[in-house]
Amino acid sequence: MRVLIPLLLCGALLTGCASRKKVFPYAYDQHDFPNGLRLITVPTDYPGVVALFIVVQAGSRNEVEPGKSGFAHLFEHMMFRGTPQYPPEKYEAVLKEAGAASNAYTTDDHTAYHTTFSKEDLERILSLEADRFQNLQYPEAVFRTEALAVLGEYNKNSSAPTQKLYEVLRDTAFDRHTYKHTTMGFLKDIQDMPNQYEYSRQFFSRYYRPEYTTIIVVGDVERRQVRTLVEKYWGNWQRGNYQAQIPAEPPPASPRSNHIDWPTPTLPWIAVAFRGPAYSDSEPDQAALDLISFLGFSSSSELYQKLYIEEQKVDVLEAENPDRVDPYLFTVFARVKQKGDMDYVQQRILETFQRFRAQPVDRQRLEAVKQHLRYQFALSLNNSQSIAGTLARYIALRRTPETINRLYDQYARITAADIQRAAQKYFNENGRVIVTLTGEGGK
Repeated sequence: MRVLIPLLLCGALLTGCASRKKVFPYAYDQHDFPNGLRLITVPTDYPGVVALFIVVQAGSRNEVEPGKSGFAHLFEHMMFRGTPQYPPEKYEAVLKEAGAASNAYTTDDHTAYHTTFSKEDLERILSLEADRFQNLQYPEAVFRTEALAVLGEYNKNSSAPTQKLYEVLRDTAFDRHTYKHTTMGFLKDIQDMPNQYEYSRQFFSRYYRPEYTTIIVVGDVERRQVRTLVEKYWGNWQRGNYQAQIPAEPPPASPRSNHIDWPTPTLPWIAVAFRGPAYSDSEPDQAALDLISFLGFSSSSELYQKLYIEEQKVDVLEAENPDRVDPYLFTVFARVKQKGDMDYVQQRILETFQRFRAQPVDRQRLEAVKQHLRYQFALSLNNSQSIAGTLARYIALRRTPETINRLYDQYARITAADIQRAAQKYFNENGRVIVTLTGEGGK
């Protein structure tokens, strides 16, 4: 097992170290094949197990045609529908025989397919996955069945008020960019999805190509063996030529707001968001806002202590500043115990944003948050699957593990002045979006 303590002590907890070690401590091999496919291999000291993540840089962001939202998520389903060589039953039988755990997920910016298995099955699993990525086939009847399953998933998710809050927040915040719709897509598009069989083939042909794909292999492996096997099974995959034209979102001209009347009793929700920057490992803004989310709205923040602990006006208070390829949203969510306290809670949240604009943060607290982030990240790399899963999120943004080290170097350089400058840049009235939700019969 690789020991992380030296990294934590030098990189996070002590000052005056001769040099700061990289926050991602594993040696990795990065190799590009002629067809555009990228392979990241990370040998670890966790014996016997291999984690495979296949990251496709196509998510709901890539759904650029009107009426065609939700197809990235649909293919998370369709990719399990088989090929001539491995129909679904045979595919599942191979995984079961290998004792492999396999699944997938879709986000705004990427789709990832992941499998964990014993190292003895590396070649068999790489062959199996290469087949479905290059030879996926499905009849129209199967497509329609999966499209209806996606509609059922949408309806199930929509029974949660938080899902509707998130959906309306994005629809309110964006006009042109495809972040306007969630990963699930617009309801009207999902309802029409069973009629879009021909378009589904086009979507697959556009994005399931080697130049959009990165294979991550982490675990008890040898770099040369992995590269040889990927070359054998993936080397003849044909490069595509499609590039999506993602519409840019114009600068916000005024604050926006919306309200959701929930049809059944539920506690009220408030979402206060500001338009933020795109992910960057070379510019400080995204890193500064990440630090603000902890400084201002984490469980150790002054606002949390006031609203949650002392006054007990909320039972949820959390902030998110997700990494996205294009400019996105910094959002604070609060669930309020009494409907009559909604204005009060909203005002306290806005005052917290304003304080970041008006005055520098405490330097010692800023340094403590930096250390916490680095420590927390290092502790999360505690097995091959978690290492691969963490890499997948960053690979989707920059296609290299090195972006993690560059990002944490950005954190280390952020000053109180940088925090204030970022707050003044992004937490302005024109970029503000507020969405509230109240339920029938709420107090």
